[in-house]
Amino acid sequence: METKDKPLYHTVAQAIGEQIETGVYAPGSRLPGERHLAEEFSVSRVTIRQAIATLQALGHVDTRKGSGAWILDATPREQSDLPRASAFEVTEARRLFEPEVAALAALNIDDETLEQLAGYMEEMTSQDPEDEAAERADRDFHLAIATATGNSAASHIVELLWRMRTELPDVKEVYDAVCHEDASARGLEHAEIFDALRARDPGEARLAMRRHFTRLLESMLSVTEQQALQEIRRRADESRQRFLKAPGI
Repeated sequence: METKDKPLYHTVAQAIGEQIETGVYAPGSRLPGERHLAEEFSVSRVTIRQAIATLQALGHVDTRKGSGAWILDATPREQSDLPRASAFEVTEARRLFEPEVAALAALNIDDETLEQLAGYMEEMTSQDPEDEAAERADRDFHLAIATATGNSAASHIVELLWRMRTELPDVKEVYDAVCHEDASARGLEHAEIFDALRARDPGEARLAMRRHFTRLLESMLSVTEQQALQEIRRRADESRQRFLKAPGI
């Protein structure tokens, strides 16, 4: 079921979303349980949980503790739902929230999710930093950690922050520039987060995730400073050509 362009849980989420749109699951009805869906799609329950988290982030379902996922609406949310925010604001919000997500995940993560995280890390390091596959692997790494918390609200917030990171053009532009410059640092930082999760160490998982976003903010400041200096030089060169060019030359 997994395709070259999409991770497995996205493929499953798309399939369930199509069932919602065609009326197989009507608004107000309850989505079948994880075990039933895992058997239907021949995937693990971890993959189903990730798919449901994706459907929740898209506005298809609402998850209720102890009673599963309930169908809301087959119409996905539009980009206009996203607030206006800078790349710095998005990253600051991620630095505030995701370290606590990592700490909670360290207490609940299972071996199957750790295996998935290892696969995402390999995809990140084996791809060109500018390749969309590397970006997808990065996203899937963070979303899998959020899913591992067992907290649907946490998964929803991390998914929303990733939508802002990838769907807001100004934010995506800055992130793309930074990720191109610091691919090696990003790989090392994800490895540190993974090691802390594998050790089931919430304190170290929190610190590793916070270090990741602190360094990312520093890189963003450096990149935007360089871009600003380049723009100043460009304008100065234009002014020099205009005002200092000798007549008749």
